[in-house]
Amino acid sequence: MSKKTLNKTNLTALGADALAELLLDVTKGNAAQQRRLRMELSASAGTADVAGDIRKRFATLRRSTGYVSWRKKGAFARELSDLIGLIRTSVAPDDPGEAFDLLWSFLQLAPSIYERCDDSSGTIGSVMSDAMEHVSGLAPMLTTDCRALAERVFEALQDNGYGEFDGAIPALAEALGSDGLARLKDLAQAVEAEPLSEADLARYDFVDDPEHQRELAQEARNRSACMILQAAADLEGDVDAYMARYSAKQLTFHTIAPDVAARLLAAGRANEALQIVEGALTQDRRTVFDTPELTQVRVECLDALDRGDSASEVLWEEFCQTLRVDCLRQYLRRLPDFEDIEAEDRAKSVALAHPDIMMALTFFLEWPDMRSAASLIEIRFAELDGNAYYILNPAAAALDGDYPLAATLARRALILDTLDNKRSKRYGHAATHLAECDASDGQINDYQTHLPHAKFLETLRYAHPRKSAFWSRV
Repeated sequence: MSKKTLNKTNLTALGADALAELLLDVTKGNAAQQRRLRMELSASAGTADVAGDIRKRFATLRRSTGYVSWRKKGAFARELSDLIGLIRTSVAPDDPGEAFDLLWSFLQLAPSIYERCDDSSGTIGSVMSDAMEHVSGLAPMLTTDCRALAERVFEALQDNGYGEFDGAIPALAEALGSDGLARLKDLAQAVEAEPLSEADLARYDFVDDPEHQRELAQEARNRSACMILQAAADLEGDVDAYMARYSAKQLTFHTIAPDVAARLLAAGRANEALQIVEGALTQDRRTVFDTPELTQVRVECLDALDRGDSASEVLWEEFCQTLRVDCLRQYLRRLPDFEDIEAEDRAKSVALAHPDIMMALTFFLEWPDMRSAASLIEIRFAELDGNAYYILNPAAAALDGDYPLAATLARRALILDTLDNKRSKRYGHAATHLAECDASDGQINDYQTHLPHAKFLETLRYAHPRKSAFWSRV
């Protein structure tokens, strides 16, 4: 191996003095990296020093108000992650209690952090989840009074606007113990027993019906208490107490029913679990609130009741509607040898004829079956949604080489959608797609019923002669 290769062995050979000078030079002008170095120096000085410096950094983060742009968000998230890593490696081994306090303080920073950046990608949320995971790892080593810990958790859950403390109760279950859980339940039940205040009602003063106004206000006021009681019931294995937190109507929601049914099933109450699932299915079957989990738990209920044939029917019906790969795989696994081949061919015929061509294309890409994906595009080209670049881009890349006509048609759909709908921000991508179509032209011997590349280019110039921002890129 070359002595110039950047690896630990070669860098160590430079010596401590050379590396120190190099680090000072590399981090010059980079505040984040300089903070990291100072933290590492504190860590070498001892637990108390590094904990103190971490708290100082937390104080700075709490006071900061400047917006973190998307360009800087990655570096910001790495710094936050480094702080958690420092707590885990330099504080937790010697002082678990101090490490817990630091992680808890970090989670309390969530509102000020989220208010400073757009976390639609979930980058910051992942860091918060890591912090809670480390809290869970520390729980067995904590010596905090369980009732005091319960009160601390309860207080945090009252102001949990970004969900940073959602997993606190299961994470700290071992440290809370039965006494801590009992204290949490007492606090939550006390909240539910309190009469509604004028401020609670004022939040819903736009509601005309006084009774409905009270219902909404009570549900909002009791939301945290309800979560606490459900989490406690879960830890105690009390399915009935968990279910009792939901109204009969809520138990029909597709976001709630699978969760409740799964708990009943785990408790050996398959009949009741199936009733919950069927109650949810009485609602509109295909809604935006439908979840694959509902189908999965329904299948598990039927299997637990020795109704395997019915479970297979459910899987086939779900596949025919949604073309979900996991449903078809489960269905095929249940069939006797050799019958699965015929069933797979039947499933592909269903997909080829499915009214939603983008759903069908997604299925063939995931299965995978590139031949069928190509046939689908070639036969039903006019139905392609050119705005679905997240499907058509990977489809074109996967079809390149073996199926150049289908790849070209997928790219044409993207180009046409971009130009027809004046999506000027995508003109650069459209020009690239057109160049890719040109490159594939020599590989296509038969365009079938579709326009040859030269003719397609001619129609584009005729239809969009004034889109100079596009043509200048071609």
